[in-house]
Amino acid sequence: MSNLDPSFLVALVALFPAVLLPFRRNGGRDVTFWAVLAVAFLGPLTLTFRLLAESWSTGLAADLWVVITAIMALFCLLAAAEKQAWRLMPLLAPYLALLGVVASLFAGSTAEHHLSDGAQGAWLDLHILVSVATIALLTLAAVAALGSFLQARALKLKKPSRLTRMLPPVVESERLSERLLILSEIVLGLGLATGMALEYLESGSLWKFDHKTLLSLLAFLLIGALLTGRRVCGVRGQIAARVILSAYLLLFLAFFGVKFVQQVLLS
Repeated sequence: MSNLDPSFLVALVALFPAVLLPFRRNGGRDVTFWAVLAVAFLGPLTLTFRLLAESWSTGLAADLWVVITAIMALFCLLAAAEKQAWRLMPLLAPYLALLGVVASLFAGSTAEHHLSDGAQGAWLDLHILVSVATIALLTLAAVAALGSFLQARALKLKKPSRLTRMLPPVVESERLSERLLILSEIVLGLGLATGMALEYLESGSLWKFDHKTLLSLLAFLLIGALLTGRRVCGVRGQIAARVILSAYLLLFLAFFGVKFVQQVLLS
């Protein structure tokens, strides 16, 4: 771990008003909400531009901040489009702040990757963009699933908490989660396809069975099985929420787990 860069601290501080915002009284999707959300988005966005100004960084810290920025951008769109989506803030904001803390702690574990020219570079650009979109979509799907899980459990036990009162209703959380999950499956499939194309350009083979590929493929199959189960058997509720969270864990490990081992534990 290196000395903390002030730009990392600024981006991290920008996330914390969003952590505290849901606990105000009579809060809603008002001017204050959008102002705090804008700060939480612009702080990480500014840092991301700084980190990627010259070349794509393959370091753990840079990747985490890119993903945080993408999740915040997507959440802004979701909060504007869906009346109840903003109520996921009590779960999403602390999680992103935690990711920001981790990213800042390992800010020294950076590496640069200069994209190649021609077709290979174009496929790599596309694969990176698709990968970031995938993890952002699945993060929000997992947060919505967690919200429905907590709400359903509180209703079952007849013990609503301050947190569950702030979250969307179970039906709304499940609807949001399903829509995001469908998009995640489509984009993840595209990511696997672009990864195959990139691998073919680099080595002449379609598959490289490393940890990232295997975990991503397992997540794709798990999401596909859940979506099929919902249509065929009506799988919903806590079982569906657990499956979504498991798929998210697999994809998170695929994106960051291997990189953490290589750049932090083995460095």
